[in-house]
Amino acid sequence: MHEEFAFHINSTRFDENYQPSSSTRLTTNFANLARGTSRQQNLRDTLRMIDNRCNELAHWDNPAGDRYTVELEIISVEMCLDAQASASGFPLIEMLKPCIWDGKENKRIDGIAGNNFSSYVRDYDFSVLLPEYNADRAEFGLPVNFGDLHGKLFKQFANSSEYKARFGKPPVICISVSTSKTYLRTDNQHPVLGVEYEQSELSSTDHYFAKMGMQVRFFMPPNGIAPLAFYFQGDLLADYTNLELIASISTMETFQKIYRPEIYNANCAAGKLYQPSLKNQDYSSTQIVYDREERSQLAVQQGKYTEEHFIKPYKNVLEQWTRHCAL
Repeated sequence: MHEEFAFHINSTRFDENYQPSSSTRLTTNFANLARGTSRQQNLRDTLRMIDNRCNELAHWDNPAGDRYTVELEIISVEMCLDAQASASGFPLIEMLKPCIWDGKENKRIDGIAGNNFSSYVRDYDFSVLLPEYNADRAEFGLPVNFGDLHGKLFKQFANSSEYKARFGKPPVICISVSTSKTYLRTDNQHPVLGVEYEQSELSSTDHYFAKMGMQVRFFMPPNGIAPLAFYFQGDLLADYTNLELIASISTMETFQKIYRPEIYNANCAAGKLYQPSLKNQDYSSTQIVYDREERSQLAVQQGKYTEEHFIKPYKNVLEQWTRHCAL
């Protein structure tokens, strides 16, 4: 196997006319919304929520609250095990890339790649490998070297010439906080990210993302309901502009309100000491149709697909590469 792989990057516009392709990971939030009889209304409502939140956060020089529109691209990444191969390879990663249209200045402002990050290998790790490993164990545990392969594949992509030619800055991945952890509000506050929370201890997801070369901080944006987890490289507060951060927040907070309304569309905002719960009954529905049960089922299916078409066929090669990869 070559030291470096070849990555092929494709993009699809995410708008009210979006329809998932046959190769799209159907567990992704954007694909879940874009199926069924409510698909177009789902998409319109979602995009409107994103734009409204963007203008709420970017309120300066924006008296009517309609200056900005968030445009979204679905970024699909395929990886070829042979760096010289020209054919399409295994589907590795999908994520959203926002762009902000400034209606006042008539210009587009680039956003940060990483929104709605998902990967087939992560599906395998969490939906196949982890359950099988813990099936007969008295206490939950992690397999040896859990996440090593995924972490190094991600770092290989983020450091690749293909990534750097397409994106100007390292990715920022924003997801929900963990329901198994407690969060304490601090005195630190950012004008866009909002008030910072600290976590009681690292979660399994935090350790997994650390192997991808990413650290985590937790912020609840202004007028938000619950903190979001931001995974990043470098300096989250210094390396990105306010509008870049706003594009990520408005996108991911909207998807979380739809996907996890018990937490992000609750009727009471997080207090000084906060533990998120999906059992919370005091929340409002967005009226956007989302199938959470299907999402869980598809994660298992796609994890098994990864096992059959990637992990098992290339097991020896992948293990050797992971051991010797310097990343």
